[in-house]
Amino acid sequence: MGDDSEWMKLPLDQKCEHKLWKARLSGYEEALKIFQKIKDEKSPEWSKFLGLIKKFVTDSNAVVQLKGLEAALVYVENAHVAGKTTGEVVSGVVSKVFNQPKAKAKELGIEICLMYIEIEKGEAVQEELLKGLDSKNPKIVVACIETLRKALSEFGSKIILLKPIIKVLPKLFESREKAIRDEAKLIAVEIYRWIRDALRPPLQNINPVQLKELEEEWVKLPTGAPKPARFLRSQQELEAKLEQQQSAGGDAEGGGDDGDEVPQIDAYELLEAVEILSKLPKDFYDKIEAKKWQERKEALEAVEVLVKNPKLEAGDYADLVKALKKVVGKDTNVMLVALAAKCLTGLAVGLRKKFGQYAGHVVPTILEKFKEKKPQVVQALQEAIDAIFLTTTLQNISEDVLAVMDNKNPTIKQQTSLFIARSFRHCTASTLPKSLLKPFCAALLKHINDSAPEVRDAAFEALGTALKVVGEKAVNPFLADVDKLKLDKIKECSEKVELVHGKKAGLAADKKDFKPVPGRAAASGAAGDKDTKDTSAPKAGPLKKAPAAKPGGPPKKGKPAAQGGTGGAGTKSKKAVEAKEVVEPELSIEVCEEKASAVLPATCIQLLDSSNWKERLACMEEFQKAVELMDRTEMPCQALVRMLAKKPGWKETNFQVMQMKLHIVALIAQKGNFSKTSAQIVLDGLVDKIGDVKCGNNAKEAMTAIAEACVLPWTAEQVMSMAFSQKNPKNQSETLNWLSNAIKEFGFSGLNVKAFISNVKTALAATNPAVRTSAITLLGVMYLYVGPSLRMFFEDEKPALLSQIDAEFEKMQGQNPPAPTRGVSKHSASGTDEGEDGDEPDDGGNDAVDLLPRTEISDKITSELVSKIGDKNWKIRKEGLDEVAAIINEAKFIQPNIGELPTALKGRLNDSNKILVQQTLTILQQLAVAMGPNIKQHVKNLGIPIITVLGDSKNNVRSAALATVNAWAEQTGMKEWLEGEDLSEELKKENPFLRQELLGWLAEKLPTLRSTPTDLTLCVPHLYSCLEDRNGDVRKKAQDALPFFMMHLGYEKMAKATGKLKPTSKDQVLAMLEKAKANMPAKPTAPAKATPKPAGGSAPARSQPASAPVEDSVSGTVDSRPDPKKAKALGVSSKTKTAQGKKVPSKTSLKEDEDKSGPIFIVVPNGKEQRMKDEKGLKVLKWNFTTPRDEYIEQLKTQMSSCVAKWLQDEMFHSDFQHHNKALAVMVDHLESEKEGVIGCLDLILKWVTLRFFDTNTSVLMKTLEYLKLLFTLLSDEEYHLTENEASSFIPYLILKVGEPKDVIRKDVRAILNRMCLVYPASKMFPFIMEGTKSKNSKQRAECLEELGCLVESYGMNVCQPTPGKALKEIAIHIGDRDNAVRNAALNTIVTVYNVYGDQVFKLIGALSEKDMSMLEERIKRSAKRPSAAPVKQVEEKPQRTQSISSNTNMLRKGPAEDMSSKLNQARSMSGHPETAQMVRREFQLDLDEIENDNGTVRCEMPELVQHKLDDIFEPVLIPEPKIRAVSPHFDDMHSNTASTINFIISQVASGDINTSIQALTQIDEVLRQEDKAEAMSGHIDQFLIATFMQLRLIYNTHMADEKLEKDEIIKLYSCIIGNMISLFQIESLAREASTGVLKDLMHGLITLMLDSRIEDLEEGQQVVRSVNLLVVKVLEKSDQTNILSALLVLLQDSLLATASSPKFSELVMKCLWRMVRLLPDTINSINLDRILLDIHIFMKVFPKEKLKQCKSEFPIRTLKTLLHTLCKLKGPKILDHLTMIDNKNESELEAHLCRMMKHSMDQTGSKSDKETEKGASRMDEKSSKAKVNDFLAEIFKKIGSKENTKEGLAELYEYKKKYSDADIEPFLKNSSQFFQSYVERGLRVIEMEREGKGRLPTSAGNTNGEEVGPSVYLERLKILRQRCGLDNTKQDERPPLTSLLSKPAVPTVASSTDMLHSKLSQLRESREQQQHSDLDSSQSHSSGPVTSSSSTANIDDLKKRLERIKSSRK
Repeated sequence: MGDDSEWMKLPLDQKCEHKLWKARLSGYEEALKIFQKIKDEKSPEWSKFLGLIKKFVTDSNAVVQLKGLEAALVYVENAHVAGKTTGEVVSGVVSKVFNQPKAKAKELGIEICLMYIEIEKGEAVQEELLKGLDSKNPKIVVACIETLRKALSEFGSKIILLKPIIKVLPKLFESREKAIRDEAKLIAVEIYRWIRDALRPPLQNINPVQLKELEEEWVKLPTGAPKPARFLRSQQELEAKLEQQQSAGGDAEGGGDDGDEVPQIDAYELLEAVEILSKLPKDFYDKIEAKKWQERKEALEAVEVLVKNPKLEAGDYADLVKALKKVVGKDTNVMLVALAAKCLTGLAVGLRKKFGQYAGHVVPTILEKFKEKKPQVVQALQEAIDAIFLTTTLQNISEDVLAVMDNKNPTIKQQTSLFIARSFRHCTASTLPKSLLKPFCAALLKHINDSAPEVRDAAFEALGTALKVVGEKAVNPFLADVDKLKLDKIKECSEKVELVHGKKAGLAADKKDFKPVPGRAAASGAAGDKDTKDTSAPKAGPLKKAPAAKPGGPPKKGKPAAQGGTGGAGTKSKKAVEAKEVVEPELSIEVCEEKASAVLPATCIQLLDSSNWKERLACMEEFQKAVELMDRTEMPCQALVRMLAKKPGWKETNFQVMQMKLHIVALIAQKGNFSKTSAQIVLDGLVDKIGDVKCGNNAKEAMTAIAEACVLPWTAEQVMSMAFSQKNPKNQSETLNWLSNAIKEFGFSGLNVKAFISNVKTALAATNPAVRTSAITLLGVMYLYVGPSLRMFFEDEKPALLSQIDAEFEKMQGQNPPAPTRGVSKHSASGTDEGEDGDEPDDGGNDAVDLLPRTEISDKITSELVSKIGDKNWKIRKEGLDEVAAIINEAKFIQPNIGELPTALKGRLNDSNKILVQQTLTILQQLAVAMGPNIKQHVKNLGIPIITVLGDSKNNVRSAALATVNAWAEQTGMKEWLEGEDLSEELKKENPFLRQELLGWLAEKLPTLRSTPTDLTLCVPHLYSCLEDRNGDVRKKAQDALPFFMMHLGYEKMAKATGKLKPTSKDQVLAMLEKAKANMPAKPTAPAKATPKPAGGSAPARSQPASAPVEDSVSGTVDSRPDPKKAKALGVSSKTKTAQGKKVPSKTSLKEDEDKSGPIFIVVPNGKEQRMKDEKGLKVLKWNFTTPRDEYIEQLKTQMSSCVAKWLQDEMFHSDFQHHNKALAVMVDHLESEKEGVIGCLDLILKWVTLRFFDTNTSVLMKTLEYLKLLFTLLSDEEYHLTENEASSFIPYLILKVGEPKDVIRKDVRAILNRMCLVYPASKMFPFIMEGTKSKNSKQRAECLEELGCLVESYGMNVCQPTPGKALKEIAIHIGDRDNAVRNAALNTIVTVYNVYGDQVFKLIGALSEKDMSMLEERIKRSAKRPSAAPVKQVEEKPQRTQSISSNTNMLRKGPAEDMSSKLNQARSMSGHPETAQMVRREFQLDLDEIENDNGTVRCEMPELVQHKLDDIFEPVLIPEPKIRAVSPHFDDMHSNTASTINFIISQVASGDINTSIQALTQIDEVLRQEDKAEAMSGHIDQFLIATFMQLRLIYNTHMADEKLEKDEIIKLYSCIIGNMISLFQIESLAREASTGVLKDLMHGLITLMLDSRIEDLEEGQQVVRSVNLLVVKVLEKSDQTNILSALLVLLQDSLLATASSPKFSELVMKCLWRMVRLLPDTINSINLDRILLDIHIFMKVFPKEKLKQCKSEFPIRTLKTLLHTLCKLKGPKILDHLTMIDNKNESELEAHLCRMMKHSMDQTGSKSDKETEKGASRMDEKSSKAKVNDFLAEIFKKIGSKENTKEGLAELYEYKKKYSDADIEPFLKNSSQFFQSYVERGLRVIEMEREGKGRLPTSAGNTNGEEVGPSVYLERLKILRQRCGLDNTKQDERPPLTSLLSKPAVPTVASSTDMLHSKLSQLRESREQQQHSDLDSSQSHSSGPVTSSSSTANIDDLKKRLERIKSSRK
């Protein structure tokens, strides 16, 4: 007893697990009591027992087990958590209860199983029971079968899945145990009760005795449909209702439902699919081609045996079908034809829908084979084609069938008609729409008149069947011309027809029976397409509209009133509409007169043809009154119009009478029942008067009235043909105008596009421009309705005309066609015709495609072409594909029959060569457009394989495939894709790419559909497996698609489908379903009816009135997505659901909005520092991963929670990408306002951004990059520097994105990298980018290498980390890369380094392979030859260095700058000159990184920069006075200091800070204004001008756009710049130093400034522009004339080339040139003509005369001619002497032009001197042969001798000597006096000094830096100075200077000022130690007087004092 007391004290759970059976028994009893007491099924008590229930049922003690089972049963029945125990408990019951001898235990076990089924766990229970069937213990097997049988009996076949049970039945029947066999027999009988004969095929192979027994049992079963006796919990309410109904005596609706469900089970579904392709005999394909028929027969018999399997595994049967088709079509042995047909039948039956893709190939062959007479062959063919029909749709094979209908062979005609009749039986009203009926009826009507009686009978049968299926109403319009006898015959046949679906045909799709469903008409009745108006039935009463079918299928119509029982009014109204179009017989004139006299006053008829116009007018007035008073029914329209047409009729001469007459026609048409007969009487006259000035409008009114009475399509066709049969162009153009207007008023429905197009083409070819214009306007209106396909009709028109048409289409783009205002059925009661109008999808557009003339291309798809496409050699395959593309291109629109092409193309979709795959996809896109909607029939055999390509590993192939699928879906609609198992088979494949692309596509398409085929359910299991796919992208896409599947299938179906999942998966999926249910969009519905809507083609969404329910009006129809702007205009709030149907969260309460008002980033003091410490101390994960794992994301969330607003964080970490976009938008908005917060959270923001880099959604990525650009701009403005932690957790991930396939993304990333150099040192960026070059992605490698090149170019070799040597070796490795782009990038980078570092590069690179080295050397050579291109080009080649801010990048904004940095980058990167980097002392070195970051305040205060060097500035003062003109040895040093100071000040001019810039300008201005000091600027002019126009550019792009900047400051800066310039250009000696490139850029900047409209808006803007004007004039007058003229020519050339440049800009450049031309007579002698002519030559080469003439303005060509003409006039024939610098004169027309001008001027002036000149010219032309040289020189000397021309003569002699250096002028000087000789020599010397002094053509060897060299005068002086210092003059670098390079003819372009800047910058970097002696070369003083040390000393002194002043003031 003591033991007992021990366990009795234990708690219940321990009792239940006690080892003593008594304790357990007590525990179970206690538990049972507790279970019975707990009333709440959700009580937490239940959960305590979760782990114990299995023990209850598996107890080892039989007595205790019974109690346990009782408790378990109560638990399962009442606990809400019981479902979790299903698996373990049922498996316990099976293994431990069903083997018990006690019947009670077994009963309880079965009861527990059934209870689990009741609580919705049927699948799990069934799974365990089926496992139990494999047990070795027969007791367990028997009990399991019994349980399954009871479950089926009680719950029905809906809950218990029969397929797995039927699968094991045969095995159970073979068991040795009789008990098992008996139980199997019982369950077989139970199953038969539910599915009837579907059970027979699976059991056909069991023991015949058993089968017989079964048959006997089956017969005994009652025939009524069984009903479940027990319901699931979720159905229990239904059960209660059922009982109520039964007690009320009504039949249960639920039962009815179940009755409906019974035939759902299809025997086919219960069968196992057999795979037969692998079982085909190995030699099958050889045998089938064998010559002996016996061998072919063997092959076919082998197939026949295989295809007898009732269900076949899906696979690629294309080859097999092709072989069988060949036998059917071509085999001579009819027995084999029959055998092959049987095989095809077997395949079709076994594969069902999966055979559909082959149907199109086989049907035509079988139909044509019906010519065979043998009955067994005919029967086999009939069976085959019937079986094949069931695998596809009538729509898909209609083309093939109709093509055979015209065959001459009567047997073929007969069999085809019979086949059509049989096919029709399987159709319903919805699957046999009018668009299909129409062509079939037309073909069959021909057959009912055939001579062969069997053909007639077959046609009658087919028509009769159609009549039965769709009803008389739909067929009658096609039978209008059939006589009564034949009509009766058709009706008779119709009565005999038995339909497959019974009479419920119409509702097969819509299981709604014929009960009128309240609020919506059941979909049935006649389905129609464009002609709906005539035939389809109206809606019953004002019901809500049935949803239109999607574009692919016909729109569902309202059901016929007759069947609906309601809608009488609708019927009447419809009759009225039809009555309108009754054709009236033509009446004779007598009858008309009689009828007219009955309704018109007698006088009226008498005066009709009076000769007095006033009488006629009076008569018309009476006529009009009479018509106005007449009643519609009494008005004899035809008689009245006949009267009006009576003599003089339409030849009426008086316009007043005529106007009245036309007005009366309009009245009659409006008021009477106006028929087409009446219309024909008057239309001719109306068209004749339409062009009349006075009567035209009345004629148009009348025509519009007639169009309303007789429908527009007919009227328009009549009117057009009449107008174009006349010759009067006015009538033609007005007719076209009327039609354009009419289409807008009536809509487009029913118009025959084809007929119009021929007329429009005639009009387009008309000579009269008005006709052409009207035609183009009409096309524009048609375009609104038809869309882009309209253009295809006009592709062969002349380009000029085509461009006009395109321009008209362009205007119409984006516009919606107006809602029709006329043609609305005015006779019908309001809104009854609604159904037709609304449901008609915008069919103008659809019809247009149907009307296109299509070409038959099947004959071009030859077997050779097909074999080419399948060739082993890829090149030949490519040729084949090219041919196909050419065939399709040429045909434009094709018929659906394309022979063997689908099979061939399908093979190419899995080609190993991806290029061919892409080409095939492109061809398939073409094919879709060319074939239009008919492409439907190829969806199965070609469309589905395209979907397979979505699984390709290459992104570009996938995107091509997606584009192709979309192009197809656009033509076919979605129904074809979703039907059958094909899509689900694709989704089943475990390919992550395929799954994510396909799900993404479905998520995009499903929301737009009204309804989907039931086959969509087949995709659901695979969708669920995608939700748990190991690939994150697949999971995400599956989640995105979930709501759209649910939208079509409903939550219940989707939830039910989770039953087959594992318990863990199921819970997850159900949770997702719940979530998706909340986000589930509503199905798009047809807009609700508000007011009667206009008919015609306008889409319902467009004519939706404002009062319509919001959601409907926005969702619109599928065909016409409403544009959101429209929706708004209609009073629809933009927040409502769009076509996607997204729900607006209803929760957005005020509270939420308030939450969003605060700051988004919270500043946490030292937050960032703490995070960095944590990361260093390894307290948190270091941000380093290949793909982000969950723990990283969670960590980031946690870190963000303290410093990011909660609502923003939710958006940032949302699973839906659209929320990320929202978050980014918010972050962009708050960027400026929360600078501190952004910087405080920067590390977190950058980390979050790296997560976005791993998203696949492009829109998020683009937004992210946009944000980053703004962020880094902000950081650089704030002078922030990235920390190491921030950089290392962000830069590597950013660099990953530089390898993106999309160009636009790569550009953005490069722009961001570029901006990052402003907040993170370039030298530290370098290693990160270097790491990026090791990527596997070749694009990334190439881009990183390019970026490295740009860094080196911008920042010099110091950026190369760890050392230049190591870095270069790494880069050089990539020269041998297998990817071309990478090789090029590596080579370019090393060439860039070479340009900066020279030959030392080779040392650094180290050993390279021979091949790589030769590539490198070749590239270096090439880069040396390449001319330094004009700056604009440079920028275009490197767009990633700058980020365009405005699309209108004109020339000034060579890629507008974000700030100075990128400009400096450009300046550096654009220098094409290799320079040795020498070091300047740190204080004087231009710190480029500093200058770049100089956006705000000046970082380095000016005095500090110079203060240490004040002693150096004093140094020259200590020099002993140079009495003996000896130069101090420190002269160089001193000069360097002055230069450095000026350099520094100039560098400040380009500062991003306005004040710094103004200060620098003020200092320079001071120097310029004092004549004695201005000299110091010499040598710095170019540098100063560059800095100035860079500042101009900065103001233009950055400051002007910056709204925070005071515009007064900008004006102040502008006035400083302009003032400085004016001072500079007043000092001629300095002005002349400006080089061509700099002048060009300066003029560019000034002209852009003059054109800047923003300036004019400022207060003092006008003053600025006036000052600029003045400055430009100064620049033109004072600069070196050659340089400025050259600069203007190049600027004009560039501005004409640049598309972005405004015409105004070019115009101003030309005005400057005209001014220069006016100055020419004064300046001609100081101009280097050769160089100017070289520039003109280059200009004429770039712009030949033809190209210039194409310019919009004629000014360029006139400017050029004026310039040349002036030069010719001033120089005469000698101008031809100045072509010396042009290498190849034939490249332009310059020489020829000059010769023409010379000749012309000679012809005009006959004076002697001109003739002499002409001689001179011709001599020049003959290249001055020796004999004539003397005459020429004599002439020159004659000029020198004469007083007037002496200067000109000397200049000519100088030029001559220079050109012909070996010419001997001695003989001419010999005879002259000594004075004359010395005069000539002195004159030549002066000229030489003058010309060379201007530095235009320096002839000296260059200097160290390739910097522009000063004039030779100073070089001479330098030489003297060097000699005095004892320096060597001979050894100088042989590289020619920049300007001499420029003046060589080989270099056509003008060096940009940026080149100069580059050389200046490098010059500043040179160290003075290395430069003690050579610095004078590079920083040459260009002043005109000889520089003596004393004057320099004075300068230095002055500067020193000024600097002191500045310093003290700054303090």
